[in-house]
Amino acid sequence: MIARRAWVSGRVQGVYYRKTAAERARALALRGHARNLEDGRVEVQVLGPEGAVREFIDFLWMGSTAARVTAVEVEELAPQEVEWPAGFTTG
Repeated sequence: MIARRAWVSGRVQGVYYRKTAAERARALALRGHARNLEDGRVEVQVLGPEGAVREFIDFLWMGSTAARVTAVEVEELAPQEVEWPAGFTTG
């Protein structure tokens, strides 16, 4: 299991970006969350098998059809650093 935190920039708020990301994460059986930040970015934390997490991170560059992603910054997390939800949540 690996964990990552990503900050997604661009037009990613108010365009169903978090909902679309959550649907994709659930389809990949990942745990974590996506939330809007005050600066206009979306923060995503994700935990799961390496291949699924990598696929999900690639998906963050697309998001919803109305989104326009300009950057995805990713950092590694130790899985024990975060209290993970049972599934994938938005907020």
